[in-house]
Amino acid sequence: MISPNNGSLLKLQSVLVNFILKEWLLIVSGIGLALTSVYTKQFPSYSVQELQVLFILFTLFIAINGLQHSGLIAKIAQRVEKGKAIPLKLVVTTFFLSMLVTNDIALIVMVPLTLSLNINRKDILVILEALSANAGSALTPFGNPQNLFIYWFYDIHPITFIETIAPFSLAFLAILIVAALFIKTKNHSQGCAVLQNVDRKAYIYGVLLFIVLLTILHILPISFGLLIIIFALLFDRKALRIDYTLLLIFFFFFGLAGNMKILLATELSHSGHTFLLSALASQVMSNVPATLLFAKFTMNWEALLWGVNAGGFGSLFGSLANLIAYKIYVTHHSTNNTAVFTAKFLIIGYTAFIISIGLYFLFNWAQGPL
Repeated sequence: MISPNNGSLLKLQSVLVNFILKEWLLIVSGIGLALTSVYTKQFPSYSVQELQVLFILFTLFIAINGLQHSGLIAKIAQRVEKGKAIPLKLVVTTFFLSMLVTNDIALIVMVPLTLSLNINRKDILVILEALSANAGSALTPFGNPQNLFIYWFYDIHPITFIETIAPFSLAFLAILIVAALFIKTKNHSQGCAVLQNVDRKAYIYGVLLFIVLLTILHILPISFGLLIIIFALLFDRKALRIDYTLLLIFFFFFGLAGNMKILLATELSHSGHTFLLSALASQVMSNVPATLLFAKFTMNWEALLWGVNAGGFGSLFGSLANLIAYKIYVTHHSTNNTAVFTAKFLIIGYTAFIISIGLYFLFNWAQGPL
C-alpha cells in the first residue's frame, strides 16, 4: 500500500520528469547561460536589436494567438476539406499559411484538420505538411523565429531577404506539389463537418497582425506593438496565454551566444562552412538556437539563412514545427504504429535535408557565393 506521502512524492517526480522532457531546451539553455557566465566572469549582455526581437516576437505571438482563438484560421483551413485534390490543397495551404502566421501555427491548424478528415494516407500528408510549413515559412522575414532574428539582427531589406531565400523555398514548393499529386487518397465519408464560427475579434486581430508585420518591415515604429498588448490586456486576456518558454529560450540563447563568442573568439568567413555547420547543428539543437549561436560568429547572413532553414528538415529536433506535427499525430486517438510513422518522418525528412544541401551548393556554384 502506498502512503499519502509516497503518492505525493511519486506525483511530484512524474511532474518533474514531464517538465524536463517537455522543456529540455529551456533547461539546457538556462544552464548553459549560467555556466558560461560564471566561466567568463561577467553578466550576459544584450543588444538593443536582441531586445527588439524579443518584443516583436511577444506581440506577434499575441496577435496570432488571438487570431487563432477567433476561429478565422480554422475557418479558412476548413475550406480545404471540400472537393478534390485534398493532398495538394493541404500542402499548398500549409505552405502559404506558414508564410503569414509562422510554421508552428500553420501546423497547429492544419495537422488536426488533416487527422479529422475521413481519408487514408494521413501519415504521409502530415509529414508533407511539416516539410511544407518549414519551406513556406522560410520565404518571409516573419515566417519563423529564426528568419525574424536574422532579418532584424543583420538589418536586411525585405526584398533582398526574400530574393536570397526564394530559390530554396520555391524549389521545395515545386517538389512538394509533385509529391502531393502522386498521393492518392480515398474519402471514406462525404458527411459535412460542423462549420467553424468566427468571432468578431478576428477582424481586430487581423488589423493588429498587419500592424505587427508593418513594424517588422520597418514601416511603422516598433512602439506600435504596444497596441496589441494594450488590446489584449483590456479586451482579451486569453490571447496573452502564449508560449512564454520560447521567449525565455530566446533570452537565454542571446546571452549564451554572446558568452560563446567571447570564449571561442573566432569568425566563420567561408559561406560553405557557415551553411553546413548551421544546418548540421540544427539537427541536434533545433534551428532557432542554432541561428542565435552562429549569428555571433558570421556576417554571412545569406549562408546562415539557408543553413538554418535547411536544418529544419531532417531530425525531429531540426525545427520546433517538426515536434509539433509529430506530437499532434502520435497523440491523436485515430493514429497508431508510432514506430512506423517515426521511421517515415525521418526518411522523408532527411531526404529533404539532403536535397536542400544539394540546392544550396547548386545555386552557390551557379551564382557565386551566397
